[in-house]
Amino acid sequence: MSPRIDVVGRRAFLQITGLTAGAFVLGLRSGGAFAAETAADAAGFEFDLFLSIDASGGVKIVAHRSEMGQGIRTALPMVVADELEADFDRVEIVQAPADERYGNQNTDGSHSIRDFFEPMRRIGATARHMLTAAAAASWGVPVEECSASMHAVRHEASGRTLGYGELAERAAALPAPDPATLKLKSRDQWRYIGKGRPLVDVSDIVTGRAVYGIDTRAEGMLHASIEHCPSVGGKHTSFDEAAALKVPGVRQVVELEGHGTSPGFQPLGGVAVLADNTWAAMKGREALAVQWDLGPNGSYDSAVYRQKLEEAASKPSKILRKLGDVDQALTGAAKRLSADYYAPHLIHAAIEPPAALASVEGDKCEIWACTQNPVEGVNQVSTALGIPKENIKLNVTLIGGGFGRKSKPDFIVEAALLSKAAGRPVKVTWTREDEIRHGYYHSVSAQHMEAGLDADGKTVAWLHRTAFPSIFTTFNPDTEYPPDFEVGLGFTEMPFAVPHLRLEVAPMKAHVRIGWLRSVANIYHAFAISSFADELAHAAGADPKDYLLSLIGEPRHIDLAAEECAYPNYGASFEDYPIDTGRLRNVIEIAAREARWGRTLPAGRGIGIAAHRSFLTYVAVVAEVSVDDRGRAKVEDAHVAFDCGTFVNRDTVVTQAQGAVVFAMSGALHGQITAKNGAIEQSNYHDYPLVTIGETPRNIQVHLVESVAPPAGVGEPGVPPVAPAIANAIFAATGERRRELPLGRRA
Repeated sequence: MSPRIDVVGRRAFLQITGLTAGAFVLGLRSGGAFAAETAADAAGFEFDLFLSIDASGGVKIVAHRSEMGQGIRTALPMVVADELEADFDRVEIVQAPADERYGNQNTDGSHSIRDFFEPMRRIGATARHMLTAAAAASWGVPVEECSASMHAVRHEASGRTLGYGELAERAAALPAPDPATLKLKSRDQWRYIGKGRPLVDVSDIVTGRAVYGIDTRAEGMLHASIEHCPSVGGKHTSFDEAAALKVPGVRQVVELEGHGTSPGFQPLGGVAVLADNTWAAMKGREALAVQWDLGPNGSYDSAVYRQKLEEAASKPSKILRKLGDVDQALTGAAKRLSADYYAPHLIHAAIEPPAALASVEGDKCEIWACTQNPVEGVNQVSTALGIPKENIKLNVTLIGGGFGRKSKPDFIVEAALLSKAAGRPVKVTWTREDEIRHGYYHSVSAQHMEAGLDADGKTVAWLHRTAFPSIFTTFNPDTEYPPDFEVGLGFTEMPFAVPHLRLEVAPMKAHVRIGWLRSVANIYHAFAISSFADELAHAAGADPKDYLLSLIGEPRHIDLAAEECAYPNYGASFEDYPIDTGRLRNVIEIAAREARWGRTLPAGRGIGIAAHRSFLTYVAVVAEVSVDDRGRAKVEDAHVAFDCGTFVNRDTVVTQAQGAVVFAMSGALHGQITAKNGAIEQSNYHDYPLVTIGETPRNIQVHLVESVAPPAGVGEPGVPPVAPAIANAIFAATGERRRELPLGRRA
């Protein structure tokens, strides 16, 4: 078989990158070059896999994270190349397969740069140090008199120069430096970090040469299309195998075992049709006439479930954070307000649906897939096939949109199981209908808000209850209360300086697979918090931007530990990543200034503002919205102030922030997944629409904050403030308060 994929394994990488005369493969394990100082190290990160230089001076850098348009295959190599003082035009990027030795390969949670910025700097700096030492030894001069710059080492006193290729063999024989003596470049010396650079894949992408999971091919492979049960936990009772086999091109029908109501990352189960081509597989699947036992979730009705959610949110429940006496403060308030917010299920709806190609031969398996989480794919296939993880190779392709869906490898396991059953390579391709009807859904949420204002309009009491089924229900059906990390997504870190505060979470069970979607629970928490803040501003007769700043209060670091509130802080230390209200205030001021906040708008137009901290990044959005006489909202302009700390590739940070606005608009204006009789009612873009080009703002201006703070998230933080900014703008334009998503329909 010869899949058209640009991937290499460990042995192949070492062969092609230079374990031959004149080659330098950075061997940083020798001599204890690095202590386990970072999350990447603690996860088993091994440095010697990432960088090589051959005798011609060619540099190969391994990309161990998945590329889905966010630019990580460019950004992390930029960090290495900067510290290496390499000419980036002479750098080749090699995509890593799944391997625990690369450390955490799950490209999810907006932590690639945060986790690997310093390790990648040290890789480049170590190689630069060794090359410089090799040059100094060649010339017989002190290493302090030599310096590396743009792919060469120079001795300024004599004017001599040696290129990296000429130094590779000698550098390979040197020991790695003691990390205590390793000198990283200062910020003012950075050549690439903080600057803009096109994606290394951009030429292939725009010319159609890029290979995604859905493009993979293998000699003799079969194509599979799978009929899944309409409800999670159901199973088939009968199907017409003979009818499917009569379809020209159909070769085999295979039953897939399900894994109950909490399948985790294992397949849902169902009936698969294997054929010579995708069309034949889909037509054979149509002929199956499968009959189902819908199981315990067969009566799921999202409208009925909404009532249960709202009822749960209306009652006192588990307290997560408490300051003062909210009940007394509400009773004594000069003005008291309450509001209920609702957000439905959403689905990822990426342009490329899940696709994987697997070839199982005996106790060996090789896979090609558009996956965000290759190591977990190997783990799940190992469990399903009962073979050692060491016998599985998973190659990572480019991804045509991930948003969290493709970190869940159920479709990869399906391909492996079907290849084993067929005795030949099998490619599984989910249709758009499969993805929307049988995917992992962003959780539905109901939230109840109450606040009390004093005679001056200041908010003195704040009560917030949230109710939503946890992601953990996908792994444990008995889960009721979401864990600390999940309520920590925009809820428990609520940044307002309100003297009397109580945050509560209600218990809920799930009836579909709940999974993470770009920015996760921050979406509905930011929607409720920022929208309610706008309501309080109008109740107080104040400017919404000014009132939002007054709610946040003076710049400070919020100490949740002192409040005995469990808050994981996205796995980061509070010393490096405090909850800094000064940075939140700053992005609000920037976005408002750049959008010319306070200007007079024509009738039917309004401007709204929202701000949110998520994934350790601070974002404010100002949206200008027009509303027509049918109540339909259109976002005319958007200004985004974005503070992610130190950033690597300016261009991709800006495009990620712009893309977050468009992504969030689809959910805010249109996104809604509903269910009846256990089955999802939507099926494709006609009833689960994305925003069109005509609906997108004519301008999405991103105002990137220059910062010396440590790197934080980029891919997800731009999403949460978008929906409330639009909702607040709709109110400003019409006086109508829309408290449920989607906003594009009249409430």
